[in-house]
Amino acid sequence: MAGSLWVLATLIAAAAQTARNAAQSGLTARIGTLGATQVRFVFGLPFAAVFLWLASIGTGEGIPGVNAASLAYTTLGAVAQIAATALMLVTMKSRSFAVTTAWIKTEPVMVALIAAATIGDPLTLPVLVAVVVATSGVVILSTKPETTCMMLRDLGPAATGLIAGLMFGLAAIGFRGGILSLVEGGFLIRASTILVLSLALQSAMLLAWLAVFNRGALIASFGVWRTSLLAGFLGAFASQFWFIGFSLTTAANVRTLALVEVLMALAVSRFVFGQRLGARQLLGMAIITAGVTLLLRSQV
Repeated sequence: MAGSLWVLATLIAAAAQTARNAAQSGLTARIGTLGATQVRFVFGLPFAAVFLWLASIGTGEGIPGVNAASLAYTTLGAVAQIAATALMLVTMKSRSFAVTTAWIKTEPVMVALIAAATIGDPLTLPVLVAVVVATSGVVILSTKPETTCMMLRDLGPAATGLIAGLMFGLAAIGFRGGILSLVEGGFLIRASTILVLSLALQSAMLLAWLAVFNRGALIASFGVWRTSLLAGFLGAFASQFWFIGFSLTTAANVRTLALVEVLMALAVSRFVFGQRLGARQLLGMAIITAGVTLLLRSQV
């Protein structure tokens, strides 16, 4: 059951995150980048709490107690995710979205290596090959020959982009470590508990920051509460399934399969907005698909 359930959970999470990004992008123009960023946490927290309540009722299990290890791992994940988002925005200011994506999507490789060393996630050669192939597909898809040379020359954006990818990787490892550190309950109740804990920590940090340094963005987010609620719900819904994936398999498996989000975004661009795909994009899509196929075959 768990062998296929993590795949379904990750695919649902990727689809929901694509929808959340669309909803959140509209907020950025209205309330600023930081204001739109905090929406996923602050407005997502109540929905995550409802998901936890439903999980408790559905499974008949009580909410597990949070121990020191799970709190430490979850705090690492929460802080790393905020730092990754900030570094991603810094990189985007100096370089294009495509170049930024190429650097950040090196995340699965770093997740595989670090998770194997820190939380004992198994890393086999077939999985590592699949991770590298799928990640290479994203890099090819996101760049052109001239931008590839630029990426290698510009050490500043390269450093921030790679560190952003590393932080996103640490976030995944932290959340999986938090889930595994809980000693009570099945995978669903543990995943839901850590989701609520992480969103509570992130909401507290961002609310405190905005209250002191950018109160206008905070007030503005409540002024567009309908859109903020939608983005918050989609964010919490996506995170619920990301965390279910983390509770069932390695962080590297989840974050590599998550690269299908890139394919989903391209599909929306092609079939909804009528944008044509070039030969390089098609090649990148084919390589991503090959990497994901290798990953799934390695799990059989």
